[in-house]
Amino acid sequence: MDKLLQIGHNEKVNRADIPHLPFDTFRRQLLECAAQGGQVVQFFAYDDQGTIKLLAVMRTDKLYVGGCDAPDSFPSLTAESERFHMFEREIGEQYGIKAEGHPWYKMVRYHANCSGKKDVFGNDYRQDIPGNYPYFTVEGETVHEVAVGPVHAGIIEPGHFRFQCCGERVFHLEIQLGYQHRGVEKLLQSVPMKRLPIIAETIAGDTTIGHGLCQAQAIEALAGIQVDEGAKIVRTIALELERIANHIGDMGALSLDVAFNPPAAYFGRIRGDYLNLSQVLGGNRFGRGLVRVGGVTHVMGEEQKKLLHDKLDELTPEVEHVSKLIFFASSVNGRFDHTGTVTTENAEKIGLVGYAGRASGLPYDARISFPTECYKDLPANSNGITNGDVRSRGRVRFHEVIHATRLIYILLDTIIEATPYTPQEVQLPPDSFVVSINEAWRGEVSHCILTDEKGTILRYKVKDPSFHNWTGLALALRDEEISDFPLCNKSFNLSYCGFDL
Repeated sequence: MDKLLQIGHNEKVNRADIPHLPFDTFRRQLLECAAQGGQVVQFFAYDDQGTIKLLAVMRTDKLYVGGCDAPDSFPSLTAESERFHMFEREIGEQYGIKAEGHPWYKMVRYHANCSGKKDVFGNDYRQDIPGNYPYFTVEGETVHEVAVGPVHAGIIEPGHFRFQCCGERVFHLEIQLGYQHRGVEKLLQSVPMKRLPIIAETIAGDTTIGHGLCQAQAIEALAGIQVDEGAKIVRTIALELERIANHIGDMGALSLDVAFNPPAAYFGRIRGDYLNLSQVLGGNRFGRGLVRVGGVTHVMGEEQKKLLHDKLDELTPEVEHVSKLIFFASSVNGRFDHTGTVTTENAEKIGLVGYAGRASGLPYDARISFPTECYKDLPANSNGITNGDVRSRGRVRFHEVIHATRLIYILLDTIIEATPYTPQEVQLPPDSFVVSINEAWRGEVSHCILTDEKGTILRYKVKDPSFHNWTGLALALRDEEISDFPLCNKSFNLSYCGFDL
């Protein structure tokens, strides 16, 4: 077999069936898939009994997987297709495998690799300084640098932003993260099975359901565990409530960034109401403890159904009214329009996902392309404004809130009571593989699990949508005024902890 294997989403695959290709063939297959519009879902290295191997999952309208033994170095795929740039840097950082010819080879979230006194990027290794490397510079008498972070005012997490400017104009923004590398993937490979969902739910606190659902589905697929229709309905409603609450909060924050305070105050209160609905549904405002392997821990009765339905009836007109205050105000549109634009071409090159990708004209939505739970029977969303700017990202969020509300209404009208959840011992099959994908509120979340010959987890790979989209924020700042950074930043609102695994 000399090509990638087509696989199903959330399908258990025997590792022996995954094509193990010569590296040159593996590389050619990935680049051919990318040239035909394919995007990277997963591309990572792992240690299999002392041999470092590479594995990739690509998506078009289907999923494909393939692998190979990892050479000590290899000609960079990024040099021919930008889609691979973050993945190759991560592989180099974690395993000391160099992608020769990579156009911007630097660490992702710095930690020890096997390259000795010099890291694979050619710098003196200093584990305590994630930003210990030469930053990109722009030459010229009128050029100056503005450095922000990694310590920020308020409560946001650590990240370093370095702007290369001429006056107020930004030539280039370099984003360096990794200051709170937590070793999440190593934990997921080493802790008892019962602790896995607790860790998954804290990968990114605002994406509790998105990450928790990916993990549960992956383990269910490996172990052959079926989930009843009632639990699927609860899971889908939970994911949509998470989507609504986060979009509502960010639309308020966008208003605040252009000094339009009333919508910010309204949306701050409304967001709290949606978080309370998550508590009605599952006992926790952020969805903690709801999704577990085999089902959900809270069933929805008539009382919860009525509370959800009545509160949505109350909140939906309020959301529509406050959104009109934002998107029909000429002063707001003057700041939103043509600010922080990411073109469709660039969005496709870097693999932008989620609402940011859709705002730039990329139609991909995992709920439609790879539906899980109840999504195959639910209507798709459509986004009318796709200019790639702040206004487009804001409008897409509004449409997603209205669409998510419609989905919840449909599910409440077709409610089937879930079977009460019973904890169970889970035994994973040996030498198996699975990849799960869900459309979390920021975009495509993916978890990938490989087991060894004993059925223990050999490699657990997590990908948050922010892994794709931080580069989109950097592109959005090119030729913008530096004072527009907070607005552009909030229009993406990417996760630091979801990135700093």
